Amino acid sequence: MSPVKTAPLPSRRAGLRALLLPLLCTVALLAATAAPATGAPRPPRSDGPSDTVVRTDLGRVRGVSHGSYATFDGLPYAAPPTGTLRWRAPAPSTRWQGVRDATKPAQRCVQMPAPGVSGVVGSEDCLYLNVTVPTPTPKPSAKQRLPVLVWMHGGAFLGGSGGDYSAEQLAVRGEAVLVTVNYRLGIFGYFGHSGLGSAPAFGLADQQAALRWVRANAEHFGGDPRNVTLFGESAGALSICAHLTSPTAVGLFQRAVLQSGSCRTSFPRGALGPGTPAYEPFVPQAEVQTAGTEAARQLGCTTGSGDDVLACLRGQSTDRLATAQLMQSFNRPAFGNALLPMAPDQALASGRFHRVPVILGTNHDEMRMFVGLSLAAFPIRTEDDYRARLVEAFGAAAPGVEAQYPAAHHLTPALAWAAVLTDRSFTCTTLAVGRDIAVHAPGLPLYGYEFSDRDAPVLTGLPPNPGFPYGAAHGFEMPFLFSSLPTERGMTDAQHALSDRMVGYWTSFARTGNPNTPDAPPWPLLHPSSSPHPRSVQSLTPRPGAIHAVDAYSAHHCSFWDGLPR
Repeated sequence: MSPVKTAPLPSRRAGLRALLLPLLCTVALLAATAAPATGAPRPPRSDGPSDTVVRTDLGRVRGVSHGSYATFDGLPYAAPPTGTLRWRAPAPSTRWQGVRDATKPAQRCVQMPAPGVSGVVGSEDCLYLNVTVPTPTPKPSAKQRLPVLVWMHGGAFLGGSGGDYSAEQLAVRGEAVLVTVNYRLGIFGYFGHSGLGSAPAFGLADQQAALRWVRANAEHFGGDPRNVTLFGESAGALSICAHLTSPTAVGLFQRAVLQSGSCRTSFPRGALGPGTPAYEPFVPQAEVQTAGTEAARQLGCTTGSGDDVLACLRGQSTDRLATAQLMQSFNRPAFGNALLPMAPDQALASGRFHRVPVILGTNHDEMRMFVGLSLAAFPIRTEDDYRARLVEAFGAAAPGVEAQYPAAHHLTPALAWAAVLTDRSFTCTTLAVGRDIAVHAPGLPLYGYEFSDRDAPVLTGLPPNPGFPYGAAHGFEMPFLFSSLPTERGMTDAQHALSDRMVGYWTSFARTGNPNTPDAPPWPLLHPSSSPHPRSVQSLTPRPGAIHAVDAYSAHHCSFWDGLPR
């Protein structure tokens, strides 16, 4: 995620924007995880068995056998959203003759450009998904079909790709079908304009189209179309929050796992650096339309009717639209439409959500990733620096926040600031979502976790900051589920064991709606009847005997944060 306003920033802050732009780009792209440069590539195609050819509803596809699993990459779930289909709901893909090659992922959707990178990264022709299955898979006539897990990647709705995530560990160890999805990003996925009326966020509509593809095709890959678990991290988790409250997602999934993102996630002013705005992940339709009118003016598309303006915009080249400024101006899904009639946090609080089993989780040190990225530009060396950040973020409440988080109780003022933001923006908002769910659906299976490996391998690309360990920062749990994600070092034996345990929990939940297995430490429900607040989350850590339930509500000062306005 990246706290970036939907509308372009005023010109009087252009200098600040120029200073922050490289930082914001880095945050978005790191959260997305770039294509793994150091992860192990998939083995080359071998002369595998004939079952690497599968018949889908649109035609036959040939994947790659890797021994214990097979992959089918670059499968179209919708027509290319190009030309006149730009900024339209995903249209059905067309059938093909013969056997389609499915041996490598398709291009990623157009990404926000990274600092110093020229040219467009990705393609508008990007609505494809990837399937990983254990081998041998059940035959179509088998009664016992495999659970299906569908992964929505993160990346601030600005970057990332389903092809970045190799899912063989979940597929083989968990005996499940794994699907990873591309969806439109930035201005291509979240643009709005009065000429489009109340069109929903196209990126979210893409995700629902992918889920409809899964429902139609899961059986062909040995999966159960009636047992689909939607899981994702960061912007992927925010997407799942949207689908939990979306009327158009009814029946498309039966379970949900939200990693480091919830319907209440938000950032206060100055979270990334002095002068950065507050961030809410979902915005009213009218706000996106206003930003679209301004973008049309900047692009010279202002004359004629609404249809003429849209025709002009659809006629713009990809590279003219894929600028950092325009991509950042459209990275928040709109509500007030058929897909999202109301803000997801309000829908959840009023009980308007799908009754499916849910896992909600955060990492112990979420905001250290964001703060660590910003320290070179905005150092927090002294208690005065820390206090200034508190005042910008919390105004008159700053002294109260400082009393809860005195700098002297942390190794450095920067670590104190990261702890404040972690608790305020991630942990306590996630537990509040658990409370909303429990109030309206008290019998619903609901579980929580906190990834707490304070020595987790650091994601490749994060800058080193002496005296500022990243700990269990944002995104650091993902390599424990997806081995392809690049890190600065490999895992220890204990961390590999934790990875196996997490895979077992995730896939058991996908299979039954309950993460518990006979050989694993028990994982309690998140909402015990003896407490008005969700407290018992599973602490996931590699230390011997350390996987156990913890009171995250107390440990992260959530009673204090519940008493402050958002």
